[in-house]
Amino acid sequence: MLIGEVSRRSGVSTRMLRHYDSLGLVQPTGRTSGGYREYSADDIRRLFHVESLRTLGLSLNDAKRALDEADFAPTELVGDLIRHTRQRIAAEEELLAKLERVDAAAPAEWGDVLRIVTLLRALESESGARRQQAVLSHDEGAPLPVEALVAAVLSEDDPNVAGALQWSLARADGRGLADLAAGLDSEEVDVRRRATAAITAVHTAEATVLLRRALDDPDATVRGRAALALGSRGSADAVPVLLEMIVAGLSDVEAAEVLGLLAEVSPGAEDIVGVLQDKLDTADDAPTRLRITQALAEIPGTAARAALTRLADDGDRTIAATAAAILSTQDRGRRRDGVFSREIQAGRGSDEGGRV
Repeated sequence: MLIGEVSRRSGVSTRMLRHYDSLGLVQPTGRTSGGYREYSADDIRRLFHVESLRTLGLSLNDAKRALDEADFAPTELVGDLIRHTRQRIAAEEELLAKLERVDAAAPAEWGDVLRIVTLLRALESESGARRQQAVLSHDEGAPLPVEALVAAVLSEDDPNVAGALQWSLARADGRGLADLAAGLDSEEVDVRRRATAAITAVHTAEATVLLRRALDDPDATVRGRAALALGSRGSADAVPVLLEMIVAGLSDVEAAEVLGLLAEVSPGAEDIVGVLQDKLDTADDAPTRLRITQALAEIPGTAARAALTRLADDGDRTIAATAAAILSTQDRGRRRDGVFSREIQAGRGSDEGGRV
């Protein structure tokens, strides 16, 4: 069979067949009377063997060794091919993910594409300062690669970079919350903590729903972050966790402040004081009782003041002194407010009298 016919039937170009011949890989065993290459059935069979080995990723040199060397062992070579193929697939998948993130950002111009790619490359940097700067300097008018930002915030260890990423996601008007919600379901507690912190920066109804879900997380830090955010938004759902934080000493000062805010905007101040009093009565260690006493200072209303008045006579001298100091501070504040109110009233009266 002449070279042209072999090329048509095998799909291998005549140029490549001549290259195989020059390498000694597939050499036609015969020649016509006119000197043209003539391939035998064995030559054709060898050609198909070469093409089969090439589909596995073998180089031409390795294919020749595999066919010509009787002691050639394929195991090591195939293992190398597997490793190289996996690396190539990983690189292709990484490229695909990057392209999908660019596409998801819906760039309108090539300038937008370049800005997004620059940000994506910076997020891969080992320098935390560079990652932070890239996020903070991203043009506010340019599209945001939200999916990439979420992936970054869920894996970011540097608190400064994490803060920049959370700020950037907060600008996305709720986009990315679905991926952050998936982070709440992670088996890794650090991922759930990062997801919760990022969600707290987003002020939408959907974000509030996710934060309520985080209140049931087994990790106290996740619950605490969600409770502080929800309480600051006026959600009474946060109260049980805020009380838990005070008792446990986990961001208890912040928790008490948020409890105070909730008590001001909801009719549940007496209920909060009642729960604190119950916990105070059942607590058997001084630090916990002291934290609860200090928390009562943040709760407005007569119920909290009555509880503090009782605590001023507590058998624990530190707690009694703390409660007395809180009451004294509140009294001074009331007197100042009264004087200020009278001065304003007096000023108004004088002004009105002057006009008369």
